[in-house]
Amino acid sequence: MLNRIWLGFFLIAFLACLYQATIGGQPEVVAGAVDASFKAAKTSVEIALGLTGLLCFWLGLFQIAEKAGLIEKMAWMLAPLFRRLMPEVPAGHPATGSVTMNLAANMLGLDNAATPLGLKAMKDLQTLNPTPDTATNAQILFLVLNTASVTLIPVTVFLYRAQFGAANPASVFIPILITTTVGTVAGLLMVAWIQKLKLLDRVVMAYAAGLAALMGLVVASVISAPPELLGVRSAFVGNLLLLTIIVVFLLAGWRKGIDVYDAFITGAKQGFEVAIGLIPFLVAMLVAVAVFRASGAMDVVLNGVAALFAWMGANTDFVPALPTAIMKSLSGSGARAMMIETIQTYGVDSFPARVAAIIQGSSETTLYVLAVYFGSVGIRKERHALACGLFADLVAVIVAIVVAYWFFH
Repeated sequence: MLNRIWLGFFLIAFLACLYQATIGGQPEVVAGAVDASFKAAKTSVEIALGLTGLLCFWLGLFQIAEKAGLIEKMAWMLAPLFRRLMPEVPAGHPATGSVTMNLAANMLGLDNAATPLGLKAMKDLQTLNPTPDTATNAQILFLVLNTASVTLIPVTVFLYRAQFGAANPASVFIPILITTTVGTVAGLLMVAWIQKLKLLDRVVMAYAAGLAALMGLVVASVISAPPELLGVRSAFVGNLLLLTIIVVFLLAGWRKGIDVYDAFITGAKQGFEVAIGLIPFLVAMLVAVAVFRASGAMDVVLNGVAALFAWMGANTDFVPALPTAIMKSLSGSGARAMMIETIQTYGVDSFPARVAAIIQGSSETTLYVLAVYFGSVGIRKERHALACGLFADLVAVIVAIVVAYWFFH
């Protein structure tokens, strides 16, 4: 899929350039597209290198959190809930532990730990699968919760916003938290409806009430501000929570008797590797998107969408962020490139850039997660997994746009 999308960007851009150079009488568009490709390639490397320090810092902190056992503690807290949501998984089965540990790692933003834990969880669930090539109910629920997983610390989005000079990189924290929570709940409800899960259970309702109370507390801390100060209040609450998380990670490591400095250095070393590893993906997608925009093809698409919403009487300021929304379900690197391109075109603190950042931080890449997780255990028939994952993505995009208008417009 990604191969076709990437190739399509270049082919459509090429045709658009030919049209404008011959019929449109604008031969300079061809030179502009080539120049855009050179600039995007250079920018890709600058972005990756600029992220190195921030990645080192957060990966170092996450290493401390992992060694301090925070993942295990969160897994222990979530285990009773997943025993209800996955009734076909026997009590005490290894899958319960691996599933909860994976989701706990996702909540903490521990990408490096979350992926191998997710693959282990899928393999553990596969041991209970009577039809190995077809996804079970538990595997589908696990995958949908992964694609729409609530991320308490959307560090990557903050890093990119800081890299591009955002006044308050964490100003989108509360909007992301609201969006990812609603998207996750939507995915869960869709799966529960199809699988006929009993959500009116005391344990499930207790967890739901706890989540609602937490979200209510967070939103209440922001909503009391005047409309024009919502973004400022969100930034304050977001930064305060991030600073609290940093201190909690450090104190948890110290309390466990961990050499927090040594653990931090060990994790920070991964930051450089991650940053360098990003370069090929950023070059591939940013160049493709830059050429696509320089050819005028993207403007044609966005103007068409804007005209449609204007005809419906809706505000169209969010339209430039739609490429990120469309790409998010297909490709993580593609969506990241779209977000960066929107930031570069409109400014990091512009409304479209903020909408794109909220979308980027509120869900995972559905098709990628489905391909990797199901592919790792040989599942070819995903049943309703893809439909439920895409439904959660759609809800998250709609909520992201609404919340962005609420906070920043």
